[in-house]
Amino acid sequence: MASPNSDEWKSICDKFNNALHLSEVESRNDPDTEPYISKYKARNLLEEVHCSLKSIGADDGEEDGGQSVDQQQQQSEDAQREDLFSRGVSSDTAAGQQMAKLAAVEYHLGVNHVDTQELTAGQKRLMNCMELLGKLRVSSDNVSMFIHVKNKLGILFAGCGELEDAQKYLETAETIYQKYMKEDGSPPADMAEYFASEENKLTHQDRTKKFELAYTHTMYYLAQVLTNLGQKERAAAYCHATLQRQLQLNQFNPMEWALNAATLSQYYISKGRYMEGRHCLSAATVISGLAGEVPSEAAAQESEMENEIREELRRKRAEIARCWIKYCLNLLQDAKEAIQDDIGEFDSERQDELKRARKLKEEEEEKERKSAQLFGSEDTFDQITSQEEKVPCSYPLDFTEARAVFLTGQSHITQAKEYFLMDGFVTDHIEILQDHSALFRALAFFEEDLERRCKMHKRRVDMLEPVCNELNSQYYLMIRRQLMFELAETYNEMMDLKLTLANRQADTQSLDNHVIKKCNQLCAASAKYFQMFLDSLRSPEGKFPERLEQEVLRPALVARFRVARLYSRLISSIPSEQLENLSKSLENYKFLVQYCEDQPDAAKEVETELELSREMVGLLPLKINRLKARMAANN
Repeated sequence: MASPNSDEWKSICDKFNNALHLSEVESRNDPDTEPYISKYKARNLLEEVHCSLKSIGADDGEEDGGQSVDQQQQQSEDAQREDLFSRGVSSDTAAGQQMAKLAAVEYHLGVNHVDTQELTAGQKRLMNCMELLGKLRVSSDNVSMFIHVKNKLGILFAGCGELEDAQKYLETAETIYQKYMKEDGSPPADMAEYFASEENKLTHQDRTKKFELAYTHTMYYLAQVLTNLGQKERAAAYCHATLQRQLQLNQFNPMEWALNAATLSQYYISKGRYMEGRHCLSAATVISGLAGEVPSEAAAQESEMENEIREELRRKRAEIARCWIKYCLNLLQDAKEAIQDDIGEFDSERQDELKRARKLKEEEEEKERKSAQLFGSEDTFDQITSQEEKVPCSYPLDFTEARAVFLTGQSHITQAKEYFLMDGFVTDHIEILQDHSALFRALAFFEEDLERRCKMHKRRVDMLEPVCNELNSQYYLMIRRQLMFELAETYNEMMDLKLTLANRQADTQSLDNHVIKKCNQLCAASAKYFQMFLDSLRSPEGKFPERLEQEVLRPALVARFRVARLYSRLISSIPSEQLENLSKSLENYKFLVQYCEDQPDAAKEVETELELSREMVGLLPLKINRLKARMAANN
């Protein structure tokens, strides 16, 4: 083998290091017309290095360790089946060093082909690297390369949709790392050091940092692959560990890290794990602050780069704010579900049970927190803890507690809306408005004063109604349908509250004209929006579909049921109006019953509504006939 001090070896090293510089540095400045020009130059140098290494190995007769091709192949297969830490050639031998260097060149050639979109050639080179590594025993000299090549193959196969194969490569990399750290643990050499002079060798600290970063990439890629495989719990665990390692290694972009942590919080929230969700969001808020202040609008106008930075920071902080909104909203909604009785009313006995259970749960959560994998460093840990203390992670159990959660969510809504304006972000802006409406609805559940509760629902109407009426149905039909349905339900809730308030003071027959007028207005408004929703399902010719699409089946049939019920609740002293309202009510009940008879599969979507509709189809004709008889007698 060539002497480390020979001109030939120095030439090989120069070419290899120039190739890395071209790939990793010069390529960033390649023109759009020739985006891979530096990569191609690097490839040519790597090919030359590969040929030189092969030539040296052939001259020295050491490349294969004196073994036949069949012996090498057998050894490679054995190494794949047996423990990579005890079988194969040692990197301490000349043959082992030669194979490690060839494997490193094959690896970089594979990465080069992948970077230039030549995936088949890239995969072949990476598999060549794997084959050479299969002949080597895992050691501190080559363990880093083992992990790098499996990471790269994992990414490559994942990109091709071969997720199971990607998972195998990445999990093998994870196993190699864990076993190496258990059995050896010394800072391993980096591939680049195979072609570096003694004075350019990495320090132990730099070796450790590079090796740990490679393993962090393993965990990051595994999180992505497991997510796509539907293994969400494992994916979340890997994502959490990745984020923590990035902080420990100080290898992260603050805004990217913060957005990833905020995104992870949504998984924890979906599982009701609010302590973990709050921790992720608090860390996201603190770490995002490390990105600095958003450049002023004046500065942004002076520099295109400043403008890009400004918009990027504003967007990502608005996205984090939206994750906070979801946290507050889900916490309120889950608390509501836990407290309400079987008919959706506030249950004070359940409230007392939950208060007793919360004390025990808080003690358990404190123990869990002490053993949990928490984010932060000496500089940020206290800030994250302080941020967490601003919002609870336990269910709010009364109005005061619920209001505190609501106000936190509302402050983040204000922040999110500053970026996601109606002009330019229609869908996002409306989703934020819908979340705001949902926050009011959840808070209203905890409000004992019915007048104040009604005002909360009125706030919902005020924020949604103008948007619903202004949206173009041609472009935003689905969103308009959502808004129509929500407005109809909101007006219906307001009507129920007004009637409940009035009935606490007197029976329906004694309601004063003002109350009757208000209830009728709310009733008519609810029926109007339900009818608008139903009309949106009609064809351009105005025909209602004979068979409803699955995604609108239940909403459409529920809307029919609600319209029927609303017409029957309109209050009027004029018999002819009463008759008209009851007839419209019967018409809608009949529609629901007939539709379910024609489409039997629809019945299971509206079992309760269908049962009640059948009862009303039997009862209303009798009521209508009695009214007609009275009208005839009076005439």
